Amino acid sequence: MNASLAAMAGSARTGTTDTTCFHCGEALPASPAMRILEGAPRPFCCDGCAAAAQWIEDADLDAYYRLRERPGARIDEDDSALALWDRGEVQAEHARDVDGGREITLLTDGMRCAACAWLIDRALSREPGVTAISANAVTGRIRIAWDPARTPLSRPLRRLQALGYRPFLAAGAAQERARRRERNRWLLRIGIAALGSMQAMMFAEALYLDTAREMSLPMRDFLRWIAFLVATPVVFYAGWPFIVGAARELRHRAPGMDTLIAGSTLLAWAGSVAETVRGGAQVWYDAAVMFVFLLLVARLLEQRVRATASAQVDALARARPAFASRETADGQREAVAIGALRAGDIVRVAPGEPVPADALLLDDNASFAEALLTGEARPVPKQPGDAVFAGSLCGAQAARLRLTAVGTQTRLSQLAALIEQAQAHRPPLAQAADRIARVFVVALALATVAVYVAWRLHDPARAFEVALALLVVCCPCALSLAVPAALAASNGALARLGVLPLRADALARLARIDTVVFDKTGTLSLPGGQLHVETFQGLDDADALRIAAALERDSAHPLADAFVAAMTARDAFATGVIEHPGAGIEGLVAGRRWRIGRAGFAAATQVDDGAVWLGDGQVACARFTVEESARTDAVPTLDALRTLGIASELASGDGDVAVRRFAGAVGIDTVRSRLSPEQKLAHVRDLQAQGRVVAMVGDGINDGPVLAGADVSFALGDGNALAARAADLVLASPTLLRIPQAIVLARRTRAVIRQNLMWALLYNLLALPAAALGMVSPWQAALGMALSSLLVTANALRLARVPAR
Repeated sequence: MNASLAAMAGSARTGTTDTTCFHCGEALPASPAMRILEGAPRPFCCDGCAAAAQWIEDADLDAYYRLRERPGARIDEDDSALALWDRGEVQAEHARDVDGGREITLLTDGMRCAACAWLIDRALSREPGVTAISANAVTGRIRIAWDPARTPLSRPLRRLQALGYRPFLAAGAAQERARRRERNRWLLRIGIAALGSMQAMMFAEALYLDTAREMSLPMRDFLRWIAFLVATPVVFYAGWPFIVGAARELRHRAPGMDTLIAGSTLLAWAGSVAETVRGGAQVWYDAAVMFVFLLLVARLLEQRVRATASAQVDALARARPAFASRETADGQREAVAIGALRAGDIVRVAPGEPVPADALLLDDNASFAEALLTGEARPVPKQPGDAVFAGSLCGAQAARLRLTAVGTQTRLSQLAALIEQAQAHRPPLAQAADRIARVFVVALALATVAVYVAWRLHDPARAFEVALALLVVCCPCALSLAVPAALAASNGALARLGVLPLRADALARLARIDTVVFDKTGTLSLPGGQLHVETFQGLDDADALRIAAALERDSAHPLADAFVAAMTARDAFATGVIEHPGAGIEGLVAGRRWRIGRAGFAAATQVDDGAVWLGDGQVACARFTVEESARTDAVPTLDALRTLGIASELASGDGDVAVRRFAGAVGIDTVRSRLSPEQKLAHVRDLQAQGRVVAMVGDGINDGPVLAGADVSFALGDGNALAARAADLVLASPTLLRIPQAIVLARRTRAVIRQNLMWALLYNLLALPAAALGMVSPWQAALGMALSSLLVTANALRLARVPAR
């Protein structure tokens, strides 16, 4: 029994069970590796985890297993690629020279708690040649300084990987240095402000408690001068960002939050200095330093909201491998830096490794985890010829790939650029809040002057104190934070869902929609389909398919897949191909001009049967029917929209019979068929004229105009590039269910913004008269204003913490 209790205690302490690996917590194989650790046998899933645990105990670092909150990462036993980190071209971009050697910042995805950071710090600091090590469990970053004369970089990295922490390249060295300097400056400012606030409040308390005026004048002046020495660095160093911001606002004649913050702080400090010098009745150093400290905390919390929204960009950077295994002309393999890859190269990706660039799968079937790119948690099976995207993780089967896009042309890089672009835009709602805040700042300044004059007539001794309290308590920081904090948090949640906003105000418009119009082909239906052929004019089926496939070969229309899949060994090629949106395609095949598309376009025949026709523009030569099947998530998506009270319509360029048959299968009642791009746009305009707020979902080249004309629009991430450019949001995720989830998030964001605005306005309506009547002291005003800002930011954080799923 005692042994069982000990085993249970050991399992509880380490977060593992008898059926999981003692080190990483993964399921055990039939014959697990066993080691005696901490005086008891411990099971491991592989020799790598067993060796890591043995080294940890031998190094007297076994406290890691008691301190950790979650199991570590499984050990990758293949460390052959780590030698590439010693190459000059890699270190030139990501490392920098420091005293005693070089320094590099890395990312790792295995650091899961503070105990992991503790273990990394102590393990790598014991490696010869490592001069400094700093691991941050929150950001997943590791900073290593080493002496190249004593050790190559690959040596400490081998120890790092042996512990279960695989290294990845972070941003460039200059960007990392700027990020670290900025973080350190903020932490130092907050530390100085916190220390100064405590000291100033302590001296102020002694002055406040002297209600009977029994303190001697020398002691009172001594405490005031000490408070002056404490408050001055807080105001002019910790509060420097506010002073710089105020100068910038005044230079552009656009007074805002920083103007009020800096003005209130400097006014409190200057008034206190004047009273200290002339021996006045009261000083307000405590209000000045508390104001700075609490606002620095509020701004740091706001930056955390923005960092949460930016976390997807860091995750995308982490998905980029440092190196790739490229196949040479003689069939051998060479390890190259990621920047050396070119389109057309053939690379091999080992199981568990990230794909280095966009590519086509060669040879055998394989599966790839695309959760980072699409939000889809399950691995996606791929067949030879299927597209594979940079950043995807190769499954259990190694893959051989031919690269199609590298560098900034990959989908991974484009997603990162889209996220950064969306975060850089300032939506109209936030701009309106800024304009209101600017007007409020001017009005508050005038009100403060008026209150000061009134109190000078009523009670001159309290005039400055009351005016200062009014200026501080009514600073509209919460009003300015109400919108941008919520939008930053919701943009981060959208990115985790796999929905990328391309327009700054897309989320606000999405919350108001009551109608969604879907395109059919490739949106609600699966690309391709089963093809049936009927021929005329002596053309046989094989020739009809060959001509159709040649015309459709480079088309982005989803039905093109059905024709290309039917191509035979006698493939033909088309020249002079012209795509007519909403009508079809024409081109030369074997010297003869052909058209494929609608009956009227291809054969001058006005037939509305939903088929695809092949002809020369006058005579019909073949008729194709494609049996389309609905996407598996089409019906659940439509059901979810109905639950939200949103109507769904189907608008397609296909024939009426086929469109109505498909609509009946998925449960859509309102159908529009045989619509050209202009007619789709006109239909959306009609709905808008009826007072409807319309969202459009499409993926084809002919969807571009209607996507641009709808109130808000979604383009499928694997659809036509023109459609994506016209859309407001891009579905990087492969499931349509992200649409109702995004709408739920948009509505929650709207509710949070309204809550924030209502609180900010209510607070100011209550605080303004209280301060004007002299019921609030300056330090209470500083506390109330800062708490109001913190409340607004914390409320916005709920959007990032609980994404709509």
